[in-house]
Amino acid sequence: MGQHYSQPRPGTKLQVIGAGLPRTGTASISRALEILLDGPVYHGGTQAFLGPETEIKTWIQVLNQWRPGGISIRRSNLDLIKERVDGFVAITDSPGSTLVRELMAIYPDAKVICTVRDVEAWERSMAAVSSKSTQWFLRFVLFPLPSLRYFVDYINALRQQWFLKFGETEPVTSSS
Repeated sequence: MGQHYSQPRPGTKLQVIGAGLPRTGTASISRALEILLDGPVYHGGTQAFLGPETEIKTWIQVLNQWRPGGISIRRSNLDLIKERVDGFVAITDSPGSTLVRELMAIYPDAKVICTVRDVEAWERSMAAVSSKSTQWFLRFVLFPLPSLRYFVDYINALRQQWFLKFGETEPVTSSS
């Protein structure tokens, strides 16, 4: 979690769904949950970028199939989400933070927590990340790196989901 890929622990049940948007302390809350719940936490960004290619490729597939209304998505999407998240005590960060309805359908007993951050600080943090993650040459630079070669596709899938969910390709801000 946070700095390293977390391994699922077979038989571990998801107890907490982190609904906080990226850049709201998701790595910190992941570490706290790891300690408090004594188990591995699925921090979306870390798992997708530092884990095996299966992680990021599965999330791209889930996000590309996602449609507004949440539960109306294909049953196979719920199976894909469960496949990624089973064995973890909690999930935080994207894409889980925007798939709360789906996660609740799979794990109805899980608690939902939402981390927040000062709006202006969050907007600055998101702007810095967004500007770097959409540079035209990124696909070529990251291609030799396993998992990260799919970074641009992952970001594009997230942007598509944000557009369908919020009407914008970037997180909703006070200037929106």
